Amino acid sequence: MRDGGRISAAIEVIEEILGRGRPARLALKAWGDGARYAGAKDRAFVSGLTLDASRHRRSIAWRMDDESPRALALGVLRFAWGWESARLAQAVEEDHGPGAGTPAEEARLEDPRDLADAPAPVRGDYADWMDPYLERVFGEARAAEASALAERAPTDVRINTLRTDVARAARALAPLGAEPAAFLETALRVPAPAAAERGAPVEAAPEFEKGWFEVQDLGSQLAAACAGDLAGRQVLDFCAGGGGKTLALAAAMANKGQIFAYDAEARRLTDTVRRSRRAGVRNLQVRSPLQPNPLAGLEGRMDLVFVDAPCTGSGTWRRHPDAKWRLRKEQMERRTVEQDEVLAAAAEYVRPGGRLLYATCSVFAEENEDRLIAFVSRFPTFRVVPVAVPAALPLDEAGYLRLTPLSQGTDGFFVATLERSR
Repeated sequence: MRDGGRISAAIEVIEEILGRGRPARLALKAWGDGARYAGAKDRAFVSGLTLDASRHRRSIAWRMDDESPRALALGVLRFAWGWESARLAQAVEEDHGPGAGTPAEEARLEDPRDLADAPAPVRGDYADWMDPYLERVFGEARAAEASALAERAPTDVRINTLRTDVARAARALAPLGAEPAAFLETALRVPAPAAAERGAPVEAAPEFEKGWFEVQDLGSQLAAACAGDLAGRQVLDFCAGGGGKTLALAAAMANKGQIFAYDAEARRLTDTVRRSRRAGVRNLQVRSPLQPNPLAGLEGRMDLVFVDAPCTGSGTWRRHPDAKWRLRKEQMERRTVEQDEVLAAAAEYVRPGGRLLYATCSVFAEENEDRLIAFVSRFPTFRVVPVAVPAALPLDEAGYLRLTPLSQGTDGFFVATLERSR
């Protein structure tokens, strides 16, 4: 495909996302299924342009004074990808291209509106209704914090010390450009690819099948590392999902003690079983909700209960940029109810003197601090204690850890620790 055809394809996919509310992943898959002629580079181009249109939707629409799929695609190429006007003009007029623009469109591509005059939601590329929520957490820095959430994310890797050591894993991934990540010795980072290129094929490396490493955002790795020394302990991962943090916790335990993985959705645990075998985990019990009373016998026995609570996922917008436009305030409010229920249920399994670690991949205080305040008011035997951070990371006054792309170069994460007195 030539550039013109690629641009037209991206405009078509953007229309599916904006006009029909279809998730980007599904819209791109549908286009790919119908475009058998498209090669790997074509697909990477269309995917990159489509996702960047979601990342920068409001700021590009502001600069173009037009929020149509065409304006978003061309605006991304001009302002985010740095295409020169001559190249862009030639591409749109190619066979299968979207066609020449109007004088108004050409004027905006040459002389866009100044973002300095735009309100915070435009500069930060988020919906207006989110502004007071982000202002509460980040204040005047909210546009900058949200803008960082609109950038492409690198690929972070957790080295699995049950199968290999840091040096060998680093050598295996060096051809993909992996370098040591910040804060954790067992974390590597492959930089984000260029706009129209595919990401590094980390999971295609032979060592991946050997269980040497897992793809896991550094923020998620840090959240698991905040659990501290767990060797020989009894641990329950209460919202295990696909098992990323379960495996990180198991590696920290060095197969000593016992870790239990549970999730309210049985399907999510399927990957946990498969991944744990590859990773060499021998101290894991998976407790499926399909079993009667799956957590019976664990009440009041756990040294640590890890709660990676269901949330809006606002901290992962770098990886799922279209999700922020589908999010509604009502959905966030429903999530807070679920989080209260999960915390109350998980508390039952913490032993006296044990800890409950609460984490979300959300940047909203309503899903984070507010939930802890509400929980402690209902469960006075628990108190918030400072998070045991594994590196030189700042805690806020209450002892919580907040990670963001702007501050630490991770996904957005929130981590808190509660201790049970009796």
